[in-house]
Amino acid sequence: MSVVRLIPMGVGEAFSARNYTTSLALGSGDRWLLIDCPHPIRKMLREGSESAGLARPLDIGDFDAVAVTHLHADHASGLEDFAYFAHFGLGRRARILMHPMASDRLWSGMLAAGMERVQFDPNQPPMKKSLADYFDLMDLDESRPVECGPFAIECRRTIHPVPCYALRIRTAGRVFGFSADSAYDPGLIDWLSSADLIVHEATDLAHSRVHTPCSKLAELPESLRSKIRLTHLPDDFDASTSGIEPLREGRVYFV
Repeated sequence: MSVVRLIPMGVGEAFSARNYTTSLALGSGDRWLLIDCPHPIRKMLREGSESAGLARPLDIGDFDAVAVTHLHADHASGLEDFAYFAHFGLGRRARILMHPMASDRLWSGMLAAGMERVQFDPNQPPMKKSLADYFDLMDLDESRPVECGPFAIECRRTIHPVPCYALRIRTAGRVFGFSADSAYDPGLIDWLSSADLIVHEATDLAHSRVHTPCSKLAELPESLRSKIRLTHLPDDFDASTSGIEPLREGRVYFV
């Protein structure tokens, strides 16, 4: 059985000044899946890999795909760099996994402004590019797992201002669960509960309508809390009072 590892490359919320924003590398043997892709993704991968003690730092070419939960910048702002490096540096398209509701405006509302027109010669008209020139987009489906390499990926809609999808990923006989961004949702927690390791976002704001208050997670049964690690954390988050271990950037967790 392959060893399944998780390395957090970023654990911060959108406004963090101390941590990179949330991004996770899930490894099954020597195959890797990136979960969410903020900027500066290559720097994050190098620093996180070195902190984790990998023999060689992970880079964009090491990933089978990147699974993106939603289009807020703290989760998706690195996609342009990811795709450009794959296109110009590796000579291939970047494979991306998203639910169609989440990817609906990926090109028109986020990437087209910087990627649609390419002009190498100012005396020649620009070339027009499309999403398919840079990305191999695979649709996630709430009704069934979607296979990508050794990973089988399920998704579930969360409670968030934009379409956002939690992930449940099976590989090598293990299951990893990621809440993505969500207000407190007992149904989501129940959906994630079958995972061997769960990463759940958290905030210290007790009445947040956008993110999950850590106080709510602290009320869960110990058998479930023991499988949960926290991410998307504010800089002043007090881990000593959370009752649940927060993720650390560049640490290896075994699923």
